[in-house]
Amino acid sequence: MSNVVVSMLLARHGETRDNAQGLILGRRDPPLSSAGQEQAARLAARVASEPVAAIWCSPLLRARQTATVVADAIGVAPTVLEDLIESDRGSWEGRPVAELAVVSPALFAAFEAGDEGFVFPGGESIAQQVQRTRRALTVVAGGRIPALVVAHAGTIRAALIATGRKPPPERALHHGEAIPLRWPAPAAEAAGTGALPSD
Repeated sequence: MSNVVVSMLLARHGETRDNAQGLILGRRDPPLSSAGQEQAARLAARVASEPVAAIWCSPLLRARQTATVVADAIGVAPTVLEDLIESDRGSWEGRPVAELAVVSPALFAAFEAGDEGFVFPGGESIAQQVQRTRRALTVVAGGRIPALVVAHAGTIRAALIATGRKPPPERALHHGEAIPLRWPAPAAEAAGTGALPSD
């Protein structure tokens, strides 16, 4: 692994109606709501002050729509990266978060904590999403830097886990907000633009 890191921004997509209703989305694919479009516009304004050279996004509609709003504002075309997709949340998809916290408290607590051993009933594990996210961000780090990655709360938490950080609950990751991340550069790209010595 390279001892050089690159800078990127990770952003959660804008809000959908399902998000506003407190539902688990997973691979469900609703569009942005009007509030989500406004959040995407605010993200674009925030990113406009950064030297973003590339935009990558999840294949799900809410992420693609958010990335397109930013792309239109800064003139950088987004690239869809399949591994940035949200986790497969199995039988939890479409169910209210508040209901799951009551009917499956222990399982829900493991989900909230980002326990890598947690598995969505009928879906994938957090560990599987961490593995996918590692692959995705390694691709991003090998491309043009600095980059903006527009994806999902699960993706952002997986990225934090992959860098050894404790992830916040999903509810703490606001729609349309970006967080900075430092990621190891692929060895062949270590001397590229945006590469920084690791701490």
